[in-house]
Amino acid sequence: MRQTGEAESPKKSVAIVTGASRGIGRAIALRLAQDGKQIALAARNEKLLAEVAAEIESRGGKAAVFPADLKSAESPAALVDFTAKTFGGIDIVVNNAGATRRGDFFDLTEGDWMDGFALKFFGAVRLVRAAWPHLKQRRGAVLNIVGIGGRTPGPEFTIGGSVNAACLAFTKALADIGIRDGVQVNAINPGYVKTDRLRAWLEADAAAHGDSMDAAAERRVRQVNAVRLGEPEDIAELAAFILSNRARWLQGALIDMDGGQTKTI
Repeated sequence: MRQTGEAESPKKSVAIVTGASRGIGRAIALRLAQDGKQIALAARNEKLLAEVAAEIESRGGKAAVFPADLKSAESPAALVDFTAKTFGGIDIVVNNAGATRRGDFFDLTEGDWMDGFALKFFGAVRLVRAAWPHLKQRRGAVLNIVGIGGRTPGPEFTIGGSVNAACLAFTKALADIGIRDGVQVNAINPGYVKTDRLRAWLEADAAAHGDSMDAAAERRVRQVNAVRLGEPEDIAELAAFILSNRARWLQGALIDMDGGQTKTI
């Protein structure tokens, strides 16, 4: 790995960002492009991906769109092949795609559990495995966007907590392989971030209490005893630091970014 203080390479690095059409993934893609990285944007919604790519290019960056459902076993390898052919290689993989169903454990079906693992866990595993030769050759990096539910699961988050815990264990194991192969591997655990999913929860809470979205947000912050709700850009700024040469000593880290919500040691 590069030593602390080593200058940035003059080449523009290439990053794959999954779940890049909205929320945290979109913010990370825009932030990495700001740092001069060429971005392969992956998600299911081609229209939204095209809008992100257009925003990157309007700022002088380079982006390519790969619309796909990464739950499909063939899609991650196809994404790697597309990125390598488009930009000449791969330096960074950001695994951000994946949402799991919440609800009472006894109401969740076998299909819900299979679907929860299919994208966030197995999609990431397949993508990293396909991209690893490129990452090893270019001494690249993997960043997994996971979630604090993997460290502090709850009764309404049995699928998500289990999937996230598996992703955290995968990060640790992969980081050990990365030491051998010269690939940096870390994870960020976001707390409550203002994404479309959280807005839907807040709208439902506001309707149940007969008040506003702001009141619902304040109620959620009080419930978890946090500083505030997060913005996608909060996670993107941390991701940009982790993926810069300033953080090359960071390896196997599972960093909670949740406004203080996680209380466990």
